[in-house]
Amino acid sequence: MDRLDADVAVVGAGVAGLVAARDLTAAGRSVVVLEARDRVGGRLVNAEIGEGRIVEMGGQWVGPTQDRVAALLAELGVETFPTFDTGDRLVFLAGKRHRYRGDYPRVNPLVLADLGQALYRLGRMSRRIPLDRPWEAAGAGEWDGETLETWIRRKTRTRAARAMLRTTVELVFATEPASLSLLHALFYMRSGTSLETLIGVTGGAQQDRVVGGAHVLAARIAAGLGGAVRLASPVRSIRRDGDGARVEGDGFEAGAGHVVVAVPPALAGRIAYEPLLPAARDQLTQRMPMGSTIKVNVVYEEPFWREEGLSGQAFDPDLPLNASFDNSPPEGAPGVLVGFFDARQARRYGAADPAERRRVALECLARYFGPRASRPAGYHDLDWSAEEWTRGCYGAHVGPGVWTQYGPALREPVGRIHWAGSETAEVWNGYIDGAVESGHRAASEVLDDVGTG
Repeated sequence: MDRLDADVAVVGAGVAGLVAARDLTAAGRSVVVLEARDRVGGRLVNAEIGEGRIVEMGGQWVGPTQDRVAALLAELGVETFPTFDTGDRLVFLAGKRHRYRGDYPRVNPLVLADLGQALYRLGRMSRRIPLDRPWEAAGAGEWDGETLETWIRRKTRTRAARAMLRTTVELVFATEPASLSLLHALFYMRSGTSLETLIGVTGGAQQDRVVGGAHVLAARIAAGLGGAVRLASPVRSIRRDGDGARVEGDGFEAGAGHVVVAVPPALAGRIAYEPLLPAARDQLTQRMPMGSTIKVNVVYEEPFWREEGLSGQAFDPDLPLNASFDNSPPEGAPGVLVGFFDARQARRYGAADPAERRRVALECLARYFGPRASRPAGYHDLDWSAEEWTRGCYGAHVGPGVWTQYGPALREPVGRIHWAGSETAEVWNGYIDGAVESGHRAASEVLDDVGTG
């Protein structure tokens, strides 16, 4: 068995764990990073599509106010480029195709008014959420006692507005509104500015992409850490004592003064702890499941939709692949469309034969963009719920009653164990920027503890 003693053991080589390790190393602390996969990056991963080009199969976008990831990309010399956002968008409602520019299609004004007032109300309520303590918000008990679905039913009047709002929620959270505490939905919207920002391209969360794919960020940080990163090393147990902790896994044992656990709460809860974690922390990890999503990238010889004046952005709440974006490389060729099976559709087609899933995805894209979309040069998809060391994407979600009963346990250290990961972030929770924030915070906690200990 290998001995890997260090000042700090970091569990997980996603962005959060790598950022924490980088900060600790810069402060003069020895670090060992233990990663279960045979690669770094966590939920950031590329797929090769030939001639040195890639598509991103995991997290990929960065946008305005995501200042932490922007600063880190600049520091590492990683460039970004704008997501293609030129041309008309498409939306299908009740079987009717609408082609439009701007924020909203020209559909029934009653539907637009209904949708607009719902978005306004959600935005107004979300601004009352304190991001560091959402459970202390005025009205937190009431909001945490119902689901977003029940709120949508009460506050919207038209079937089309409800369908659009539900599908938008599924695209953002990768789960149904019925699975979300209203309080959590409001927190998440506030964390990412607003629901409109979360779904937006220019000026929104999908505004920019990383040259070479977002995985470049993780690879650059890991390269700077050198031999401190150990791959194919899943952590099975963490035993605490008065001087720190002993982290054990397949073929290794690491003694450390502090431990940073930088994996999603559901995975953190599968590690064996001795002594047991406080009940509140353990109960919390049982109540933060990951979302369900299958990400699909379809490659074409050229982005033919651009020739037709289309942006590549399409939306249909009735289709299994209910949204698409232009995901072509910065030089514009080959053409790539990206779409998602989310929530119930991800569970349905995750259980389907891969060939059937491909057929359905291409049928959906052909519905949006015509028969040329059914004849791709390449097809790539990734079912994140089937990934052993993630078990879902984009991130974790929270059902009714969880924030108000267990919220304080999310970031509170347990002895010398500290918690990181995008799900623990206050700002841009669930995004790459949130992962960066959490890594900085966890490292700062360790250094503060060392300074006072």
